Amino acid sequence: MNTPQNPGGREPLRILLFSASLRKESLNTRLIHLAAEAIVKNGGIADLAAMSEFDCPSLNQDLETNDFHPPGALALRNRIMNSDAFMISSPEYNGSMPGFLKNSIDWVSRFRPQPFHERHALLMSASPSMGGGNHGLWSLRIPLEKLGTNVFSSMFSLASAHKAFTPEGRIGDETLAKRFEENIAAFMSMVEASKHYPCMKKAWVEFLGEQPDPLTERVE
Repeated sequence: MNTPQNPGGREPLRILLFSASLRKESLNTRLIHLAAEAIVKNGGIADLAAMSEFDCPSLNQDLETNDFHPPGALALRNRIMNSDAFMISSPEYNGSMPGFLKNSIDWVSRFRPQPFHERHALLMSASPSMGGGNHGLWSLRIPLEKLGTNVFSSMFSLASAHKAFTPEGRIGDETLAKRFEENIAAFMSMVEASKHYPCMKKAWVEFLGEQPDPLTERVE
């Protein structure tokens, strides 16, 4: 966990960050560490986590007896609830997000209150491909926005990421590095404004079917 250098007069933003990769030498893990540094540089608190902490068994509603939730889901729920926002750097698997990330999101969505609702999120990716893993981020937006997360409009995808980092772990291209930090700063400004200057409250409503039923209608 990192602490802010210049928190200022207000309580600093606390942002959860994790790479959605279980691979030890993941390019997305390198990117999320740079994001944590940028958060601290901009006066925030970076709560840096690992995907292994949030990994869950396959979702099976038969397991949900006596309010059961796997430890990984509990850990992710708690870290989200204790943060002002979260950031995920996700690899792209076959044009989509990793299955284990979607599985963890599904498990966490079973909690009440639903933890993703009205949280702010910034999505990023790093990939050897020319698209930088961007297709995976668009698939990741879908469940998060469905659950009421305010996903930041500007995502960051680092293309040819296997060549993009310096030996010291920095983004080698100065223009890309500047754009990366500016995107994070803009996200933090949005979260700061939402936290201290709320102007509108929205209700999350999901209604499926013509007749009200607790299994298909959820309002928070």
